[in-house]
Amino acid sequence: MESITAFYQGEIARSREIVEQWSLDDLSRAAKDPLNLRWIMIHMIEETARHAGHADILRELTDGAVGE
Repeated sequence: MESITAFYQGEIARSREIVEQWSLDDLSRAAKDPLNLRWIMIHMIEETARHAGHADILRELTDGAVGE
């Protein structure tokens, strides 16, 4: 578990380094239809929240505890 957390923290740090170099209005160069950094960041926030919600559902099914 510690190695997974350390890996995730490392990815967060790397992402922050990348984002600091660009403006939110800068467009990606690796996509057929370029997207700005703002869109990419919002998409990643949505995806992270969605997956956290899925993990919470699995935890509730496993231990029966329901969060607030």
